[in-house]
Amino acid sequence: MPISAERPSRNWFAQGGSAYAKFRPSYPAELATFLALVAPDKNLAVDVGCGTGQLTAQLASHFSQVVGLDPSADQLANAIQHPRVRYERAPAEKLPLDAGTVSLVTAAQAAHWFDLPAFFGEVRRIAAPSAVVALATYGVLELEPEVAPVFQRFYRDVIGPFWPPERALVDSGYSTIDFPFSELAAPRMAIRQTWNLPELLGYVSTWSAVRAAVDAGRQDLLTSFADDIGVAWGDAGARRSVSWPIALRIGRV
Repeated sequence: MPISAERPSRNWFAQGGSAYAKFRPSYPAELATFLALVAPDKNLAVDVGCGTGQLTAQLASHFSQVVGLDPSADQLANAIQHPRVRYERAPAEKLPLDAGTVSLVTAAQAAHWFDLPAFFGEVRRIAAPSAVVALATYGVLELEPEVAPVFQRFYRDVIGPFWPPERALVDSGYSTIDFPFSELAAPRMAIRQTWNLPELLGYVSTWSAVRAAVDAGRQDLLTSFADDIGVAWGDAGARRSVSWPIALRIGRV
């Protein structure tokens, strides 16, 4: 249901699992291309915490087989389908892959939820010789100057207390993670899109902090934000530039 210019606070914060597939941004093609380039071969890639498969499907353009793993059945039910991708429900700490078989292990916008020592142990177990492991995350959304202050105030001051502690790892670009692999240099990349107001609010609806605010009975915070950003945005159908910087921790196992 579209948001009208008169009613920017229509309830976009009560959407189901399909919102993640619909509104989460897609990674630039150069990310999958780079990961395939540094992998020892193109036999098998595994995307852990794959969600709805934004990166998983892109890896299928480069690898003979890709496995997407996620503990959420709801996420997998909305995953992007591809003939070379197989999805399975599994946690990061117990990967259903044979030892020594995987050329590339990725975790995109997911590693901050993992028990990292257990996950890294599984990475070592399934890794083929010279396999690569890559943790990707994208930072805080960057908006045009007319609307950026409203968004930043909401992110920092209003919804900030509802973020789980793991969010700090995202904000740091995973720089504070103990990464026990031989680290490789990664190119600078960013996700760039052009969105209207409904798409922005749809994306915000997928945040864990927003879900926590709803669970705490603070729907009013979300409604107020939708009203405020709607005023700053103007015509709800107008398209504005949005971007996210990508941070990568990448290493050879």
